[in-house]
Amino acid sequence: MKVLKFNAIWCSACLVMKKIFKHVENMHPELEFINYDYDMDEDLVEKYNIGTTIPVLIFLDDNGEEITRIVGEKSYDEIEEIIASISKEG
Repeated sequence: MKVLKFNAIWCSACLVMKKIFKHVENMHPELEFINYDYDMDEDLVEKYNIGTTIPVLIFLDDNGEEITRIVGEKSYDEIEEIIASISKEG
């Protein structure tokens, strides 16, 4: 499963989430995390319909279809619950 992460250097919520995202990535080596910059990757921001609220994590299945997304600040536990529910479904 791939996880697309959209953030920006000017985004205060992205800075708050940086440590949490890093911890999630370390706890889930089975997931492929790909980082995108909101300003530099405008084509992907448009393709995935990323609004003005970031950070955004988009979980994709093996076919590249969106399973779910997380928008804005979330706790580590909230993100873990979402990953666990996706893993049970898959």
